[in-house]
Amino acid sequence: MKITCIKENLATALSLVTNLATKSVNLPILSNVLIKASEQKVEIISTNLELAIIVSIRAKVEEPGSFTVPARTLTDFVNLLADEKIDVELKENELVVSCGKSATKIKGIPADEYPVIPAVGEGQGFLVPVEDMKKGLSQVNLAAARNDIRPELSGVLFAFNLENSGQLVVAATDSYRLAEKKIKLLQGKESFRVIVPGRTSQEIAHILSSSSELESEKSVRIILSENQIAVNYNSVQMISRLVEGQYPDYTQIIPKDFKTSAEFSIAKMVKEIKAASLFTTVGVNAVAFDILPAEGEIKIASTSTQTGEYRSGMEAEIKGEKNAILLNHRYLLDGLNSINGDVGTLKIINSDSPCVLIGKNEENYLYIVMPIRQ
Repeated sequence: MKITCIKENLATALSLVTNLATKSVNLPILSNVLIKASEQKVEIISTNLELAIIVSIRAKVEEPGSFTVPARTLTDFVNLLADEKIDVELKENELVVSCGKSATKIKGIPADEYPVIPAVGEGQGFLVPVEDMKKGLSQVNLAAARNDIRPELSGVLFAFNLENSGQLVVAATDSYRLAEKKIKLLQGKESFRVIVPGRTSQEIAHILSSSSELESEKSVRIILSENQIAVNYNSVQMISRLVEGQYPDYTQIIPKDFKTSAEFSIAKMVKEIKAASLFTTVGVNAVAFDILPAEGEIKIASTSTQTGEYRSGMEAEIKGEKNAILLNHRYLLDGLNSINGDVGTLKIINSDSPCVLIGKNEENYLYIVMPIRQ
């Protein structure tokens, strides 16, 4: 194998695949990336057996071939090189990487020992606007459960065209909070509900954010087969298994009628909550909110036996009756930071029911937080 490419192309490809290459006691080769050069193209490939990322890069191929080397070593070295052309050549089970006056030899493992990346068979295709998808996943991924006790909750629901809506609904919940985003579909008529692993959903967001800076495709193509999802964007393809099982019907917990609605400055609320968070009990993270329509004010308070207590108030445009609720400040901050715009609205029924956080004029995103019951 012998190829020549520019540093930027190789560095960008490696940045997309390196996170996936993890150390494995049983399969040490999983910490490597596979470099595969054919006469037509050069591919940089990484997999953790459940998820694979394949990045095609522009390169001059003098000799086809393939080899695997430690992902982190190659990435760190390439990032230190000058912005010039890089020569990559396989010599006696070592990858020789040279650029200008710098050169290194990296020991690796033959490509035939690398796991086979499964191709996605015939499936149903959908086209989604890339900016909406990128923003939507960043708003939703944070609500997925961080453990695998209930595998479906550690995934993200992708619901295509339910009730012929022409939308992709992405949703996640860890049973303490719920995030849902509706994204307009550009193409695709079939109805599908699939659970995408949380790690996969995070990698999709990473790919859309990282490679969109280089190229200008305005949409991302998603292909679904029986137990796999493939995402194609620019020169990147990602293939992942899906989570088996049924996603819970979260729509039942979305409140429809509220007794109190408070509109406020998100920046001011974030500042208040961060101050209150300094005086909360670790693990509980409880901050109390008293919504007072007569005063046009939200009172914010927190208490900790270790650090003391906090009391403050902020202006708000309040409709409805006087109300109060106790919320986890971390969950609330995640929701506030996800909203587009400067103005947020908190909608409450009572201290025991889920509350809803939305942005002004942002109808396609909602964030629900379960209260802390006293």
